[in-house]
Amino acid sequence: MQKTILRGVLPVGVLLALLACTNPAMPDRSDGAAFFAENCVSCHGTGGRGDGPLANVVSEAPSDLTTLSQRNGGTFPAAQALSFIYGGPYSDGHLARIMPQFGPVMADDLVPVEIDGILTPTPRELAGLLEFLKSIQE
Repeated sequence: MQKTILRGVLPVGVLLALLACTNPAMPDRSDGAAFFAENCVSCHGTGGRGDGPLANVVSEAPSDLTTLSQRNGGTFPAAQALSFIYGGPYSDGHLARIMPQFGPVMADDLVPVEIDGILTPTPRELAGLLEFLKSIQE
């Protein structure tokens, strides 16, 4: 029994130790705000409400990002948001998208982020963006 526990815990511990050695500071809301300003404002607007200068140009209206928690029963949907931003499939199975996929260019700089109770290696920029998105929820 003890060996089974150690086998499951050891790889996670090793991963976290390596991440801690190579990534000295965890990204925070301000890091995410900078990423948002550089990559998201044109469609989602400065406040994240989907009212950016290109909102009327794209074929599908950008989401109001301030209501993600509200639309998810009061809980911020971190896994769904990360999957959508990173470029993977998300809960409704819809794969057509206007928004660029950011994941492939960020895979080298990972930090541990708790997603649904599981520490998940996440691109640093997206970890900061998740913190920013959590902070703008109504």
